[in-house]
Amino acid sequence: MSLVVPPDFDSHASDYETQCAQGLAVSGESKEFFARGRVACLRRFWNERGLPEPPRVIDFGCGVGDVTPILAEAFPGGEVLGLDPSPRCIARAEREFGSPRVGFATLKDAPRDTRAALVHLNGVIHHVPLAERRLLFESLVSLLAPAGVLALFENNPLNPGTRLVMSRIPFDRGASTITAWGVRRHLRSVGLRPLATRYLFYFPRPLRVLRRLEGGLTRVPLGAQYGVFAQA
Repeated sequence: MSLVVPPDFDSHASDYETQCAQGLAVSGESKEFFARGRVACLRRFWNERGLPEPPRVIDFGCGVGDVTPILAEAFPGGEVLGLDPSPRCIARAEREFGSPRVGFATLKDAPRDTRAALVHLNGVIHHVPLAERRLLFESLVSLLAPAGVLALFENNPLNPGTRLVMSRIPFDRGASTITAWGVRRHLRSVGLRPLATRYLFYFPRPLRVLRRLEGGLTRVPLGAQYGVFAQA
């Protein structure tokens, strides 16, 4: 399995958090705040649909692996495998987050029969050149077990705060963002059925008192990120 990424992405394994913090400083929140918010959104979707607990979860494009154990917390009934094209990121992930239930592998070294009832990815598409995105979505389909669910999160280009944050993160500068309807179009083109779209993170920390309203805004396409859930 292969995935085209910027050639220097492997070099960000040691300073990934620093670069993210540089961009997210304008929101007043940490990378973990957003990671936990996304995973909580995924867990709510899973519960609302009454889906059986997945025996395996794949965290596709896991980077340095800090979100992978959060997925393991949210889905405690199975194993979680983080996959990434960067050997340096995977080495760090295994060292810092590997456990009996949480493992990591490069895309190149992933077992050929690796399939999961849930495949999660966040912030991957905008790093993939437009000409290679069809290959990415085909790769995601190949990882899904029958009736498996894909949970795809991305930065929302309709949100001005998102564009500001990305402009402050070196590895996000020049990235090509994608709308939620663009994602759904790609999903349908490879035979996946979009089930739901949810928008997240409307208010920065100085306006956190308004976050109680966010539960009613998940279909308003102005959140800083969005999640699209689809099924094989």
